Amino acid sequence: YERVLRFFFTVLRGKDVPVLLRYILRRLALMVILLLGVSVLVFMISHFVPSNPAAANLSQTALNDPEIVAAYEAKWGLDKPVWEQYLIYMKNILVEHDLGTSIRTGRPVLEELKQYFPATLELSVFAMLIAIVFGIAFGVISAIFQNKPIDQILRTISVSGVSLPSFWFALLVMNLFCNVLGIFPSGNRFNPRLFDPTGGTGFYVIDAISWGNWALLGDVLAHLFLPALVLGFFTMGLITRQTRSNLLEAMSSDYIRTARAKGMKESRVVVRHALGNALVPVITVSGMGFCNLLGGMVFVENIFSWPGIGQYAYLAATNLDFPAICGVSLLIALIYVVVNLFIDILYGIIDPRIRFQ
Repeated sequence: YERVLRFFFTVLRGKDVPVLLRYILRRLALMVILLLGVSVLVFMISHFVPSNPAAANLSQTALNDPEIVAAYEAKWGLDKPVWEQYLIYMKNILVEHDLGTSIRTGRPVLEELKQYFPATLELSVFAMLIAIVFGIAFGVISAIFQNKPIDQILRTISVSGVSLPSFWFALLVMNLFCNVLGIFPSGNRFNPRLFDPTGGTGFYVIDAISWGNWALLGDVLAHLFLPALVLGFFTMGLITRQTRSNLLEAMSSDYIRTARAKGMKESRVVVRHALGNALVPVITVSGMGFCNLLGGMVFVENIFSWPGIGQYAYLAATNLDFPAICGVSLLIALIYVVVNLFIDILYGIIDPRIRFQ
């Protein structure tokens, strides 16, 4: 361990290591510290909440028997002090790569996260695709046609996306497109009466394409569209507003007026010169929007009966499933840190003036 740590700190200080590599290593070291802090906070808060896991998971008859309650608490380590429970929990993570066993289901938390995470990741990716494509397109159109009717319409859409609560918008969309119009299915990831996509990666879009099952692909996309639209609507509003304001600021710069004075086409001026500089802050909004999607997952996945991390977190919280709560929290914190690291690296690719110092 001493040699490993000495090499690690030598790499962090070494002048012969590329700047980007040193930056990534520093961020990875900070990521470990951050995840450790998150684990402490989540573990302590979840255990200090005035609640009784035995009452949430045992029947009333079992609760009346002190021996059953004592055996239940001993089985899940609830009879030990909180600090001792935390040390055991961290030892299992670091040594055995074990996130514990779910009190609610009796299964390993890591296996359940692997089961539910593909559904959430697939939904998040499609939601971000909708948000980025329409957000940037709406922002560019709104900036080009500033103060025109189309600008007012798109600005209204963007403000609505930021303002509407995700759960209310999800209920509205489900009622309109599922109950009234009957265009889209109302829940789940596929129609279990027609398809059985087990045995794949868990990402049903990729599985359907790799299998050449186009009927399954159409069914999966039909189930995916509405929850992805609801989740991406908020981030789309943020990206639209950010793109519009940044593009208007860039188009009023001196180098844009110089490009126009040289006779360059307006479309080339916008796409080649103004849009590149305007998109740098949009990357931050997009990255944080992707992370914020995880916050809306709890409501949207429950409304659309989507078997993902959000629904798993809801069931864990309502049943006081401490290992599952901590596992979900660590997973979300890890996603936040990784996405932020990716955004910082992407800055240097888009804008060469940015240096990783």
